[in-house]
Amino acid sequence: MTAPATESAGEQGWVRLHPLTPLLRGGRFGLLLLALAGQQGLRNSPPEAMAAVLGAGVPAGLFVGWLSWRAMRYRVTATELQVESGVVTKRSRRVPLARVQAVDVVRPLYARVLGLAELRLEVVGAGDAEAPLSFLADDRARLLRTQLLDLAAGREAAVEGASGPEPDRVLVRVPTGPLVWSTLLGPPVVTLMAFTLALLATLLAAPSMTGGVLFAALPLLFGVGSFAVRRVLAEYGFTVAQSPDGLRLRHGLLDTRSQTIPPGRVQAMRLREPLLWRRFGWVRVEVDVAGYSGGEEQSASGALLPVAPRQLAQDLMAHVLGGPLPVPDRRVPAAARWRTPLQFGRLAVGLDDRHVVATSGVVTTTTDVAPLAKVQSLRVTQGPYERRLGLASLHVDTAGRQLPGAVLRHRSSGEAAALLEELTVRARVARERAPRT
Repeated sequence: MTAPATESAGEQGWVRLHPLTPLLRGGRFGLLLLALAGQQGLRNSPPEAMAAVLGAGVPAGLFVGWLSWRAMRYRVTATELQVESGVVTKRSRRVPLARVQAVDVVRPLYARVLGLAELRLEVVGAGDAEAPLSFLADDRARLLRTQLLDLAAGREAAVEGASGPEPDRVLVRVPTGPLVWSTLLGPPVVTLMAFTLALLATLLAAPSMTGGVLFAALPLLFGVGSFAVRRVLAEYGFTVAQSPDGLRLRHGLLDTRSQTIPPGRVQAMRLREPLLWRRFGWVRVEVDVAGYSGGEEQSASGALLPVAPRQLAQDLMAHVLGGPLPVPDRRVPAAARWRTPLQFGRLAVGLDDRHVVATSGVVTTTTDVAPLAKVQSLRVTQGPYERRLGLASLHVDTAGRQLPGAVLRHRSSGEAAALLEELTVRARVARERAPRT
C-alpha cells in the first residue's frame, strides 16, 4: 500500500507534512484509548459507556491530529531548515545547516505500511534529534535528506522533480546467520552459563531452594532474551554503503533506519573482540559521531559493523578514517605487570601522523582509535599505585559522546611525558592538514 498523495509546496516555499500524518498521530491516540478501555473499571461499565468513550475519543484524536498537521510546516533555505508548529502555542525553530552532523530516515513499521518515513536531523549541541519531520512520503524524505546534506556541505542542492539521490556503493552487508549467532554468544550464553552454575550449586547445597532460584532468575532470563531479540531486530540486514553524502548505514527488520554520516564527522572508533567470538575470528566495530544521539537504541549500540571478520572490519575502518591504521607495537614496561597482571599482555600503543591506537581488555579485547585531527585535549594521570611503580596513563580526549577517544594506560612516567609532547605536535599538524568540515 502506498500513500495517496505527496506534500505540496505552499506560499513562499512552505511545505506541509504528508496528509496521512493525522491518521498516524490519531492512531497513537486510539491505542491510548484501547489501553484505557482495558482498565478494570471501564471493563465493568455498561457497553454504552465503552461505545461512548471510543465513539467520542477516536474522532477527537483524529481532529487533534488534523489541527497539529495544519499548524506544522517547514521550508529549506540556503542556510537553514525552518519549522513552524503548535496549535495553541506557536513555535518557530531555525536549524542552521552548518551545524548538521547527520540526517536519518526512520521508517517505523506502521509508517512503512503507508509508504511514509520520518526525517531526523542530528545537530551539534542538541541532546536529541532536532526538528524531526514526521511524516513525509518515503521518496520525499530521501530527496530532502540529500538536499539538506548537500547544503550543509556547501554543494549545489538537489531540486524538486529530480530523479532522486545517486545510488549507493555497498561496502559491507552483514549476513543474518553470523548476526544471530554472535548475539547469542554474548550476554545470553554468559547469563545461561552463570545461571547453570548457580543452579547446580543450589542442587548440591540446598535442593529445597531450587524452585526459588528458578523463579528468581526468570526476570533476568527474560531481560537478557529481550535484549538479544531487540538487538537482532535493530541490526537485521545491516548494510554499510558509500554515498555522495558520506557513509550510509541501513538496518532494521520491523523499524528501519537509514543513517548518513558526512565525511570528517567521525570522532573515535572502537574494535571489540569478545572471548567467545575469537574462535570464529569475529569482531564488532563501533563509531562515535560528534553531536549524534540517534535515539536510545542507536546511542546504546553505536555499531558501524555489528559483526564481521577482523580483516574486513579493519579494511572498513581504514576506509572510513582515510588510510591504514598504525600497528599497536609499543608494549608497556615490565612494571605494568604489577599494576594490571591480567591486561599486561594486551596493553599496547601505535601512532602515526594521523591516528593513535590503543589496545586493552581481558575478556573482551578492545582497540580504540582516535584521529589526531579530532583531539580535543591530552592529559596525563597518575594514581598512587602508578606513582609508586613509576607509571602514568595518557588520555586522548575527543568530542564523541559514547567512546572516550583512547587511553594509553600504564606507560613509564618518562614515556608518558614524551608521548604527551609528541602527540601535542602531531595533533596540531593533523588539524592544520585536515579539510574543513
